[in-house]
Amino acid sequence: MKHAENTPLVSVIIPVYNSSEFLEETLLSVLSSAWPNMEIVIVDDGSTDDSPAIAARYAAKYDSIRFLQQANAGAAAARNRAIAAARGEYILPVDADNLISPDYIKEAVKTLKENPQVKVVSCEVEFFGLKTGRIKYPPFSYRLLARKNMIDNCAMYRKKDWDEIEGGYCECKEISGREDWDLWISMFKTGGEFVRLPFVGLLYRERKNSYRKTTRNLKRSLVNLINSRHREFLYEQLGGKLHYHRTWSRLINTCCGWIHARKTVVDPSFKSLSTFMLGLPSIFREQGETMFQGRNELRLFHWEGYELAVKSYKRPHALNAVIYGFLRASKAERAYCHALRLLAAGVGTPAPVGFVTCRRYFLFADSFSVTLRSTCPYTYRDFAAHTFVRRNEILEAIARTTARMHENGILHRDYSAGNILFDDASGAIAVEIVDLNRMSFEKTGLKKGCRNFERLPATDDMIAVMATCYAKERGFDPETCIAGMKAAIMHGGKS
Repeated sequence: MKHAENTPLVSVIIPVYNSSEFLEETLLSVLSSAWPNMEIVIVDDGSTDDSPAIAARYAAKYDSIRFLQQANAGAAAARNRAIAAARGEYILPVDADNLISPDYIKEAVKTLKENPQVKVVSCEVEFFGLKTGRIKYPPFSYRLLARKNMIDNCAMYRKKDWDEIEGGYCECKEISGREDWDLWISMFKTGGEFVRLPFVGLLYRERKNSYRKTTRNLKRSLVNLINSRHREFLYEQLGGKLHYHRTWSRLINTCCGWIHARKTVVDPSFKSLSTFMLGLPSIFREQGETMFQGRNELRLFHWEGYELAVKSYKRPHALNAVIYGFLRASKAERAYCHALRLLAAGVGTPAPVGFVTCRRYFLFADSFSVTLRSTCPYTYRDFAAHTFVRRNEILEAIARTTARMHENGILHRDYSAGNILFDDASGAIAVEIVDLNRMSFEKTGLKKGCRNFERLPATDDMIAVMATCYAKERGFDPETCIAGMKAAIMHGGKS
């Protein structure tokens, strides 16, 4: 039967597990809906009673009902299976022991059609069975959703929003019975509104083994899972993680913030990496491939298609812990800000993702800077180990990069052979400058500029190439630059 555009298809999905006592009543409730364009997708989750026979009988009787079966994997897996098979624009999950009112689907569709900003529509809910009375829900807010589930599982949403959530309903056993809470957080952490219709549209059957009873006491494993899956949302709404005493989470995080302050900055170009950034330093301790370990440690992470270079700076001694805690930006923060300044000046450096600075008991403790991994395969020190066909071009590119920094009032205070990267694969030579926390911003003349090369070992002919190019870029006398650079490198080599 073909329906007009104003009656889009609604898929009612019903997971079933040993619900033979109630399933028929639930199906008759859904079939009594006033909405004319509807399909019912039943997924039996390995029942051992007569549920499959009842579902098969109704599927044979009604063209709008489809019946699927799977080995027992839980309600979340059954819902995901049903939604994957659903053809409707809108999804309404209904548990196999509950009932809906005839007008619920019609009013929910109307709300979603008229309000694109609304993502989820629910209704008032009443108990029946072992308990009666209205369920009292507090007004919806993101902050409250971060602490507790406040939307019943039987709520309508667009299938496209489910499609955008990786994995749909979480099938982890730690969240069994509360997977709808996880789904609502997944939907709303990218924005959107919620509407509760002002009438009783769902009758919730309270029985001995209902999910509300068996999952009432949240286990630590559930809280831990919510923290790991929705860290960014929780930090935005609660100022930190969800605690086992969920009601007090925001207050606990506020108090902890006074004592253990944390500053996390994510560059706007990499907002999708916010969860990674919020997970530092625990992610750094547990994962990653060590690229360098000395005074500081550098690790490589593969995250959401990015290759991230994360640098952990050594904890400072007591005096510097006070200075960095109150008087000066951390090395990680300075490296991030300096990278932005280099890029603004047209100087190459790995794209800055952000930084994290942690304080404990008001004193500086840890800091992490995060950039994309550089694509340059060589450092300046590789001149000692390799023969480069484009040797002079590389030296000139390094000289031009240095001149550009100096012309923009940028002086790298740790301008060493390991902190200049380059790539000579094809086309123009790419040069990138790294290890940026030690930089100053001041006028840099000829003498100071030549002295900045002092930690770059070079033969006389290498010096001549770099100094001549540097002089040309800055309008200095080449011979004076050669002499100044040679003196600086000779002095640097002895120091």
